[in-house]
Amino acid sequence: MPSVIDTTGKVVRDVETPAIFEKDYSDKGHTVFRAVYREFAGARAGTASTKKRDEVSGGGRKPWKQKGTGRARQGSIRSPQWRHGGVVFGPQPRTFVTGLNKKERRLAFVVALADRFKNGAVTLLDTDGFAIDKTAAFAALLFGSAKAAKTGPKTLVVFERNEPAGEKIARVSGNLQKVEVTHDGALDVKDVLRYERLVFTTAAYDALTGSLAGDGGHK
Repeated sequence: MPSVIDTTGKVVRDVETPAIFEKDYSDKGHTVFRAVYREFAGARAGTASTKKRDEVSGGGRKPWKQKGTGRARQGSIRSPQWRHGGVVFGPQPRTFVTGLNKKERRLAFVVALADRFKNGAVTLLDTDGFAIDKTAAFAALLFGSAKAAKTGPKTLVVFERNEPAGEKIARVSGNLQKVEVTHDGALDVKDVLRYERLVFTTAAYDALTGSLAGDGGHK
């Protein structure tokens, strides 16, 4: 049951955990693994490239005659055994993108969030009248004091993408090493699992739970 805090850090109320996050997902760990693997693999550039023997310039002339020199026969100075020669079985440009259907992606996201709810790692922030414009004040809101922010848990603050307070939150949190900020549309499975604590604005929480409860699901 996550707590809702106001802009002073005071708990104003508790909200019920959505039923979708209270189910037993203990056998869905592999789905989460596949989703995280997909996200990291999809971010790889896949641009590593080496030249094969026929792609290296030069080497058109036979270095020495076939017989009579006492040396091993050679056909080109661009053969793989030569310095500056072609590379055997070297990397070529490729894509690392892997597939995962929409239902599995949605399930992995729900499982990751359910784990955070189960461990009490979700807090809601009521941003009505949000007027914090100092980093120290925002650190005190999240951690109790600016000093505690240096050793506190890694925190991800999630705001609703069209929320007026989102820009302010991103600005005042810029110098907090333990805090990252994103919007609900960019939140993914690896983000949920990477941070020790998730702080949703009430607008982001309503939008997120609404999308998961509906037919749209998550990206």
